[in-house]
Amino acid sequence: MTDDVMVAIDAGLRQHIGGDRAGAYATFTELWASIGPDGDPLHRVALAHHLADVCDDPAEELEWDLRALAAADSLTDSRAQEYHSSLAVRGFYPSLHLNLGEDYRKLGDLAAAREQLELARRRLDALCDDDYAAGIRLALDGLAERLG
Repeated sequence: MTDDVMVAIDAGLRQHIGGDRAGAYATFTELWASIGPDGDPLHRVALAHHLADVCDDPAEELEWDLRALAAADSLTDSRAQEYHSSLAVRGFYPSLHLNLGEDYRKLGDLAAAREQLELARRRLDALCDDDYAAGIRLALDGLAERLG
Protein backbone atom coordinates (compact mmCIF):
# COMPACT_ATOMS: atom_id res chain seq x y z
CA MET A 1 0.00 0.00 0.00
CA THR A 2 1.36 3.39 -0.99
CA ASP A 3 1.57 6.13 1.64
CA ASP A 4 0.64 9.23 -0.34
CA VAL A 5 2.00 11.63 2.29
CA MET A 6 5.40 9.91 2.32
CA VAL A 7 5.40 10.03 -1.49
CA ALA A 8 4.73 13.78 -1.32
CA ILE A 9 7.48 14.23 1.29
CA ASP A 10 9.85 12.35 -1.00
CA ALA A 11 8.90 14.67 -3.87
CA GLY A 12 9.76 17.67 -1.70
CA LEU A 13 13.04 16.04 -0.74
CA ARG A 14 13.87 15.56 -4.41
CA GLN A 15 13.15 19.27 -4.99
CA HIS A 16 15.59 20.13 -2.19
CA ILE A 17 18.29 17.76 -3.46
CA GLY A 18 17.78 19.19 -6.94
CA GLY A 19 18.53 22.69 -5.66
CA ASP A 20 15.00 24.08 -5.35
CA ARG A 21 14.98 24.94 -1.64
CA ALA A 22 12.15 27.44 -2.03
CA GLY A 23 10.03 24.92 -3.89
CA ALA A 24 10.76 22.26 -1.28
CA TYR A 25 9.86 24.70 1.50
CA ALA A 26 6.55 25.45 -0.22
CA THR A 27 5.83 21.75 -0.76
CA PHE A 28 6.64 20.90 2.85
CA THR A 29 4.69 23.76 4.42
CA GLU A 30 1.61 22.90 2.31
CA LEU A 31 1.90 19.30 3.44
CA TRP A 32 2.24 20.38 7.07
CA ALA A 33 -0.94 22.46 6.73
CA SER A 34 -2.75 19.38 5.46
CA ILE A 35 -1.52 16.92 8.13
CA GLY A 36 -1.32 19.37 11.03
CA PRO A 37 0.42 19.15 14.38
CA ASP A 38 -1.76 16.21 15.45
CA GLY A 39 -1.35 14.14 12.31
CA ASP A 40 0.32 10.77 11.91
CA PRO A 41 3.60 10.83 13.89
CA LEU A 42 5.54 9.20 11.05
CA HIS A 43 4.42 11.90 8.66
CA ARG A 44 5.17 14.64 11.19
CA VAL A 45 8.67 13.40 12.03
CA ALA A 46 9.66 12.96 8.37
CA LEU A 47 8.12 16.22 7.26
CA ALA A 48 9.43 18.38 10.11
CA HIS A 49 12.89 16.78 9.78
CA HIS A 50 13.10 17.65 6.08
CA LEU A 51 11.39 21.01 6.45
CA ALA A 52 14.04 22.12 8.93
CA ASP A 53 16.68 21.50 6.27
CA VAL A 54 15.16 24.06 3.90
CA CYS A 55 14.76 26.87 6.43
CA ASP A 56 17.02 29.90 6.00
CA ASP A 57 16.35 31.20 9.52
CA PRO A 58 18.16 29.15 12.22
CA ALA A 59 15.41 29.89 14.76
CA GLU A 60 12.76 28.49 12.39
CA GLU A 61 15.03 25.51 11.66
CA LEU A 62 15.19 24.84 15.41
CA GLU A 63 11.39 24.98 15.69
CA TRP A 64 10.98 22.35 12.96
CA ASP A 65 13.69 20.12 14.42
CA LEU A 66 11.97 20.32 17.82
CA ARG A 67 8.70 19.31 16.13
CA ALA A 68 10.48 16.35 14.53
CA LEU A 69 11.82 15.25 17.92
CA ALA A 70 8.39 15.58 19.54
CA ALA A 71 6.84 13.54 16.73
CA ALA A 72 9.50 10.83 17.13
CA ASP A 73 8.65 10.66 20.82
CA SER A 74 5.06 9.75 19.88
CA LEU A 75 5.96 7.37 17.04
CA THR A 76 5.85 3.63 17.58
CA ASP A 77 8.02 1.01 15.92
CA SER A 78 4.91 -0.72 14.63
CA ARG A 79 3.78 2.44 12.82
CA ALA A 80 7.25 3.07 11.41
CA GLN A 81 7.44 -0.54 10.23
CA GLU A 82 4.13 -0.21 8.41
CA TYR A 83 6.03 2.14 6.12
CA HIS A 84 9.28 0.14 5.99
CA SER A 85 9.96 -3.09 7.86
CA SER A 86 13.55 -2.11 8.74
CA LEU A 87 12.64 1.03 10.67
CA ALA A 88 13.02 1.36 14.44
CA VAL A 89 12.23 4.67 16.08
CA ARG A 90 15.36 4.55 18.22
CA GLY A 91 17.39 4.83 15.02
CA PHE A 92 15.88 8.26 14.32
CA TYR A 93 17.31 9.91 17.43
CA PRO A 94 21.01 10.27 16.54
CA SER A 95 20.13 12.34 13.48
CA LEU A 96 17.42 14.32 15.28
CA HIS A 97 19.79 15.25 18.12
CA LEU A 98 22.59 16.01 15.64
CA ASN A 99 20.33 18.48 13.86
CA LEU A 100 19.26 20.09 17.12
CA GLY A 101 22.91 20.41 18.14
CA GLU A 102 23.70 22.18 14.90
CA ASP A 103 20.68 24.46 15.32
CA TYR A 104 21.74 25.49 18.80
CA ARG A 105 25.31 26.04 17.59
CA LYS A 106 24.08 28.35 14.83
CA LEU A 107 22.04 30.26 17.41
CA GLY A 108 25.04 30.60 19.75
CA ASP A 109 23.70 28.35 22.52
CA LEU A 110 26.83 26.21 22.80
CA ALA A 111 25.79 24.51 26.04
CA ALA A 112 22.56 23.26 24.45
CA ALA A 113 24.49 22.26 21.33
CA ARG A 114 26.92 20.18 23.40
CA GLU A 115 24.01 18.57 25.25
CA GLN A 116 22.40 17.53 21.96
CA LEU A 117 25.74 16.23 20.69
CA GLU A 118 26.05 14.05 23.78
CA LEU A 119 22.45 12.80 23.42
CA ALA A 120 23.15 11.85 19.81
CA ARG A 121 26.35 10.03 20.70
CA ARG A 122 24.62 8.08 23.47
CA ARG A 123 22.12 6.78 20.93
CA LEU A 124 24.55 5.75 18.21
CA ASP A 125 24.19 2.11 19.22
CA ALA A 126 20.74 2.22 17.60
CA LEU A 127 22.37 2.47 14.18
CA CYS A 128 23.65 -0.36 12.03
CA ASP A 129 27.22 -0.44 10.80
CA ASP A 130 26.46 1.04 7.38
CA ASP A 131 27.07 4.15 5.28
CA TYR A 132 24.21 6.03 6.94
CA ALA A 133 25.68 5.44 10.41
CA ALA A 134 29.14 6.40 9.17
CA GLY A 135 27.70 9.66 7.84
CA ILE A 136 26.00 10.42 11.15
CA ARG A 137 29.23 9.71 13.06
CA LEU A 138 31.20 11.93 10.70
CA ALA A 139 28.65 14.72 11.09
CA LEU A 140 28.79 14.40 14.88
CA ASP A 141 32.58 14.65 14.76
CA GLY A 142 32.21 17.77 12.62
CA LEU A 143 29.78 19.31 15.09
CA ALA A 144 32.13 18.49 17.96
CA GLU A 145 34.99 20.17 16.09
CA ARG A 146 32.90 23.29 15.40
CA LEU A 147 31.99 23.45 19.10
CA GLY A 148 35.67 23.33 20.04
